[in-house]
Amino acid sequence: MNKPLYPVLYSFRRCPYAMRARLAIASAGIRCELREIILKDKALEFLSASPKGTVPVLVNHNLVIEESIEIMQWALKQNDPELWLDIPPEEKLLIDQADQEFKSALDRYKYSNRFDKVETSTERSICFSFLEKLEDKLQKQHYLAGSGFKITDAAIVVFVRQFAFVDKDWFDLQPIPNVQRWLDKFLHSERFTTMMAKYQKWVSDALPVYFP
Repeated sequence: MNKPLYPVLYSFRRCPYAMRARLAIASAGIRCELREIILKDKALEFLSASPKGTVPVLVNHNLVIEESIEIMQWALKQNDPELWLDIPPEEKLLIDQADQEFKSALDRYKYSNRFDKVETSTERSICFSFLEKLEDKLQKQHYLAGSGFKITDAAIVVFVRQFAFVDKDWFDLQPIPNVQRWLDKFLHSERFTTMMAKYQKWVSDALPVYFP
């Protein structure tokens, strides 16, 4: 197999972690070779690059980055035309809360059959408390970090989308109109459409597929 001309991004279309990595790479305008991984049938090259076997993974020569936030930062530190990294320090804490407390409760809410003794209503309430924090911020501004869509929005909106579609009818009835507006605007954006393009499962002898 020929050596890749561009950084390789192992991805899975519907994984929120991979989604936010693709969002940052697209914002940075960094061309990657995208390799769509099927999680039930993981390519050996993918597992060789990252034995932990979760996406996203970025490989650039001898550099291997296995965490989505680190991939986002890697891309944006090379090129940040939309100033995604220009956020207040407290926004980093908000991303941490989304990645930890919110995502933990979201997994238990969405995949309750994978856990022992889980009350989905309790986990949903934990998630909703976080959404109320977002609602407070979005009452004052269009995006989480201010007037523009930045790394905070990209890192968090993919999880809010996942939460919303567990029970969309319930979500739409909740008193969080600004969160709903913010999510809806993202879902109808060209940014989302580009990031969610469909790709065939990658195999080692396939022609390269590039993103964005």
